[in-house]
Amino acid sequence: MTPTNDSEAAVLTETGELIQLLSSDGRRRSAPGYDQWVADIGPAELLALHSDMSVVRRIDAEATALQRQGQLGLWPPLLGQEAAQIGSARSLRPGDFVFSSYREHAVAWCKGVRAVDVLRMWRGTGLSGWDPYEITMAPLQIIIGSQTLHAVGYAMGVTADGGDDVSVAYFGDGATSEGDVSEALVFAASFRAPVVFFCQNNQYAISEPVRVQSRHALADRASGFGVPSMRVDGNDVLAVMAATRIALERARTGGGPTFIEAVTYRMGPHTTADDPTRYRSEDELALWRERDPISRLEAHLTALGHFGESDAAAVAARADAEAAELRSACIELADPEPLSVFDHVYAEPHATLERQRDHYRRYLDGFEEVGS
Repeated sequence: MTPTNDSEAAVLTETGELIQLLSSDGRRRSAPGYDQWVADIGPAELLALHSDMSVVRRIDAEATALQRQGQLGLWPPLLGQEAAQIGSARSLRPGDFVFSSYREHAVAWCKGVRAVDVLRMWRGTGLSGWDPYEITMAPLQIIIGSQTLHAVGYAMGVTADGGDDVSVAYFGDGATSEGDVSEALVFAASFRAPVVFFCQNNQYAISEPVRVQSRHALADRASGFGVPSMRVDGNDVLAVMAATRIALERARTGGGPTFIEAVTYRMGPHTTADDPTRYRSEDELALWRERDPISRLEAHLTALGHFGESDAAAVAARADAEAAELRSACIELADPEPLSVFDHVYAEPHATLERQRDHYRRYLDGFEEVGS
């Protein structure tokens, strides 16, 4: 879609309004200022989005099962956040660089990362599962919010090089309470960096509800830094796509950073080490199940006459096949050579690192001497 400056100005100031193009029961709603950004999304594109969301949900369930069976050390499920991740990531160009946290498995999927490569870190067989420059996505970030600074620095570099790619920082509601995010917003606003801050407000920072973290909508925080923002229904894949396209185009054409708050819900635990029944009610969970992003799009497609039993069967078969491939590939991952942990710390040899490598080598050799 081709934006106009007038349309951008109209939508970027409506932070108090929740942008929604699909109601909870799948009815298409008109949203002036946003409809034009998804006018090219027809039945075929909607079916592709539905397939993406269904497959990543199945992969996520398989990864959770693998962790429960001892094949992974930990897993952070994305259940419920499929629309926020698929709608935003499917709006990116190949050259747009993603800086994510640790839950963006669907974003990685859209960038072309194999599902098993996402699992390498969680199985302890790799520091990262892919080449960041090939995929244009940085390794998963565990430290809360620090990747927003990386995204701004990268975006400033793009500007210095005269390019028009955009960097996108994905983070959660809890990260907005971190100083790193505030610093990133300051730099982005000051230098009009071509970066999109994509906040998935999934309602909880582990067990801390967002209402305790902020008395105002998270999108409203950005205006204090001079960064325009939008607040979108994160379970509505069309609305997410419209908002992301607006922000990307604004960044690409010199408009600077945009903050998107995608209001969604983490249906599962924070990680497989968490028990959400200790801090949220079944009634709350049931309310958000009614807003499920996949069933919402499915209802819309069904009403259009483009989704039936054969479509459901085809999607389920594809999802099951991806999950089966993930399981076998995960179990076959080989343990790395122990000293390889030092291989990619620095680009060039480093005396301190070599000394640490030697100490670790002798430490490991000590086990062989004891056993001999």
